[in-house]
Amino acid sequence: MSARACSMAYLTGHRCSPPEAVRVAAANGYGFVGLRLWPNAPGAQQQHLLGDAVLLRETLAACRDTGVGVFDLEIVRIGEGFDPRLYLPLFEAGAALGARAVLVAGDDADLSRLGVNYARLCEQMAPFGLTADLEFMPWTAVPDAGSALRLVAAAGYPSNAGILVDALHFGRSHTTLDDIRAIPRRLLHYAQICDGEAGTHFSTEQLLHTARCERLLPGEGNIDLRGLFAALPADLPVSMEMINLERERTIDAPQWAAQCLAASRPFLLPP
Repeated sequence: MSARACSMAYLTGHRCSPPEAVRVAAANGYGFVGLRLWPNAPGAQQQHLLGDAVLLRETLAACRDTGVGVFDLEIVRIGEGFDPRLYLPLFEAGAALGARAVLVAGDDADLSRLGVNYARLCEQMAPFGLTADLEFMPWTAVPDAGSALRLVAAAGYPSNAGILVDALHFGRSHTTLDDIRAIPRRLLHYAQICDGEAGTHFSTEQLLHTARCERLLPGEGNIDLRGLFAALPADLPVSMEMINLERERTIDAPQWAAQCLAASRPFLLPP
């Protein structure tokens, strides 16, 4: 078995409420979960917990009962007119849950302003003990690993800054293994694993569809997962982030979670 800590990402357990996600993760060998408490777009799917004291208590009880922790929370999007204070309820929930990281997307084409606002976000999050993990995604203003590193540098390398490597976006962006190895260790807090068809020829619509609806289990695509996870630190926690709406029609959430972890483990073993 891998020595890495393994987390069940929101997309893997998207059918579960927060306490259900914790219990499903525990029953299938995960040490952590990721929760999407803030939608990735207005009205989009999320797990409802913010402002619900009863559900927060149930989630904390599930964590205590199972020993499963909350690793990361989603999602903060930095766009034009960004105000980090809007996300205070998310950060407060993160502190209450003992979360470590918040997933951040860079959506502002004005890269100078994006860097300033990323620095503001890091400052806002620091008192809550959370890292701001910037995920490069090829359809965003931060399309690859090099862009993410330049943005963090422009922000002045905040102490709680981070770069999140998602295997799908690694395989579908102009990111090389040398780019991954160039990311300073202090900026790496966790990574995400799934599989898919690699390449840089996809339309934005195709990129979004795969990322949000049709990821593959590790080993089913042609992304260089072995190379990627050999390039990343051997002790880096890994989040299993797999959603496949078509296949999930015929399998329940616990079974899917088990398949995702089982398929991932061979790629996370030491060489």
